[in-house]
Amino acid sequence: MSRRTPLFLPGGFAALLGLAGCAPDYQPKVEGHTAEGPVAARPGETATAIFAGGCFWCTEADFEKVPGVISAVSGYTGGTLKNPTYEQVSGGGTGHYEAVRVTYDPARVSYEQLTDYFFRTVDPTDAGGQFCDRGDSYRTAIFVVGPEERRIAEAEKAEADAALDRPVVTPVLPAAPFYEAEEYHQDYYKKNDLKYRFYRTRCGRDARLQELWGG
Repeated sequence: MSRRTPLFLPGGFAALLGLAGCAPDYQPKVEGHTAEGPVAARPGETATAIFAGGCFWCTEADFEKVPGVISAVSGYTGGTLKNPTYEQVSGGGTGHYEAVRVTYDPARVSYEQLTDYFFRTVDPTDAGGQFCDRGDSYRTAIFVVGPEERRIAEAEKAEADAALDRPVVTPVLPAAPFYEAEEYHQDYYKKNDLKYRFYRTRCGRDARLQELWGG
């Protein structure tokens, strides 16, 4: 399996909607949710959503631009190994995706808006990874809690599929345990601005997004 090649050389996405392996009965404890999905927000309450969009440095950076998003944390989910490391996940065989846990204010941005935005920050027609990052850990996915999140995610997937000339292959999967990635991965785009921008440009992410979605 492919792992991200470290790059040590120096080198906007459109505003959101006008706003700038667990057991079958496993129900993750997710703040702002019930087993049925997102709950109506009361003042000061937050909710979370989990998206796998290839490189989690890029997914984290994209979501933290969105008004109403409080934080985005890089991690691993969807696999069988407990407390995996980056080396184990990128080496293949664990079943994990690189993913991001997004904490947001439902009074400012909805799960539907976040899911719509997610599709437009990835190439959902690519089943083998994302952009220059190849391998299972770089595939896209939406991890949902309950029928309401699934309904929303499937509806947004259908809209994305209708907008593109190739089938959308991003799966909608039941939420699984989420393991935070190592500290050096968190806020990588802030801590290593030049390296991050060089990596993102060389990987062709924004060029491909422009080709797919315009801007």
